Amino acid sequence: MKSHKAVSAPVVALQLKSVLRQGLIGAAVFSGVINILALIGPVFMLEVYDRVIPSQSIPTLVALGLLVLGVYALSGLLDIVRSRVMVRIASSLDLALSSRVFSVISGASLKTPITGDALKPAQELDQIRGFIGGPGLVAFFDLPWMPVYLAVCFYIHPSFGWLTTALVIVLIALTIMTDRQTRKLMQASAEALNKRNHHGQQSHQNAEALAAMGMVDNASTIWQNHHSTYTTLQRRSVDIGSFFGGISKNLRLAVQSGSLALGAYLVIKGDLSGGTMVAASIIVARTLAPAEQVIATWRSLLGAHIAWKKLLEVFSLFPDQQSKTELPAAHRNLQVEGIFAAPPGGQRLTLQNVNFTVAAGTAVGVVGPSASGKSSLARVLVNAWRPARGHVRLDGAPLDLLTDQARGKLIGYLPQSVGLFTGTVAQNIARLDPSAADSAIVAAAQLAGVHELILQLPQGYETQVGEGGVNLSAGQRQRVALARALFGDPFLVVLDEPNSNLDAEGEHALARAILAVKARGGIVVVIAHRTNILSVIDQVLILENGAQVAFGPKESVLRKPAPPASRPTTNVVEMGVSN
Repeated sequence: MKSHKAVSAPVVALQLKSVLRQGLIGAAVFSGVINILALIGPVFMLEVYDRVIPSQSIPTLVALGLLVLGVYALSGLLDIVRSRVMVRIASSLDLALSSRVFSVISGASLKTPITGDALKPAQELDQIRGFIGGPGLVAFFDLPWMPVYLAVCFYIHPSFGWLTTALVIVLIALTIMTDRQTRKLMQASAEALNKRNHHGQQSHQNAEALAAMGMVDNASTIWQNHHSTYTTLQRRSVDIGSFFGGISKNLRLAVQSGSLALGAYLVIKGDLSGGTMVAASIIVARTLAPAEQVIATWRSLLGAHIAWKKLLEVFSLFPDQQSKTELPAAHRNLQVEGIFAAPPGGQRLTLQNVNFTVAAGTAVGVVGPSASGKSSLARVLVNAWRPARGHVRLDGAPLDLLTDQARGKLIGYLPQSVGLFTGTVAQNIARLDPSAADSAIVAAAQLAGVHELILQLPQGYETQVGEGGVNLSAGQRQRVALARALFGDPFLVVLDEPNSNLDAEGEHALARAILAVKARGGIVVVIAHRTNILSVIDQVLILENGAQVAFGPKESVLRKPAPPASRPTTNVVEMGVSN
């Protein structure tokens, strides 16, 4: 049986391509009709000057006026429809990509070092949506009609055609110059904004330290430097865009007036009528309008283009999940085979050739000095980090063969740095699952020994934990996070220093929870600095400098002295492997 959720991303991608193709074709058709209907203005002026005024026919004037009003009404309606089509295309693109953008935001730090604003992908998608749904892209639908209007200018008189052609060449040159002058500035501006926002996020997260140690002024200076760089680059790009935009606008106005003068000269010579002169002036202006609008929106186009390139770069880290065969739920063992691992984007290995097997109903304690690789192992066991080499298997199946949903049901994880989501206690324990049964939530809380504590909160399970769990104490946050790890009775439970913020009562509750997981046939891996929890542990793994020093039953491993650990300096590059 196949997992239906696993194939949803490719299906959505195909549907998106179909919607975008149909929408863009429709917008292009509307643009063509609008550009054809736009000729009614010059034709009306031609008829008024050359037929109505000489004949002094009021009925003809009324008929022409009603015809023009009808055409303009139709053109306005098509323009509104085209605008709504573009807005809906932008919304469809946004909805189709928003889940992938969230995958990047929530998981990029697990695959690559985060050096900028974590929310930048969402801002880039907003920028792309704004450009597609705004007037900028519409100008590009009008560009293909410039040659048609140019041909009409030549048809009226070659002089109008050559005058317009000369200005078109000038406008193309201005567009190229605008691109060359602003592209690098836009890229540098985006990087500066990224650095500024990242520093702001760090300052928000470390507000207490900034205030307590008088670091606010120093942090503010760094913010001001980043902000000043960003605003300076923005100002320079705006200045360049407005400079070339102003030149193109005034050139068009000058040529429009020049075309009237040229038309007057041709009328004096007897080569044109008065109506043709006015009509030609209007057509010349219409021919140049799309190019001028493109120059005016060039910064928006460049910004959207840069944003799209950056999105594609980060999307490559999160390819569409392929269809996978749904495997039976694991219930026998955990196998760790030759694991080598490094932090995301890093080269220095923090785990080297770790091997062990754990049977169901067993608790393993992972001990060792600081920086020995204990937390790295925890992250690899729950698939938060991908190993550079080796496999983590549940009942023989590598974690990569499982869909995210299937793997999530099998794994419970309490990270070293506990973080809760804004919402209620119940929502956090239920892993944000809106369909979670109340009985399962309460059962997890009882297993973690936090049920009675929750009942003492102002609204019980409906108590808002606040941002990051700020409304709870450190011990309360850790125990709620323990209940979240135990929710749904996962087969593998990995606890990274679960007793770091617990009092004696909390440690007793933790020990009871570990015994309960063992009793139901689960596996518990505990990263331990404090040895109190070792009383309920069956096996011990000792790590030092990322290498496995010893593994086996607790009594035998802790009784004999550990052999000196080797201190290899192999890194990912030397091994010929990567993350």
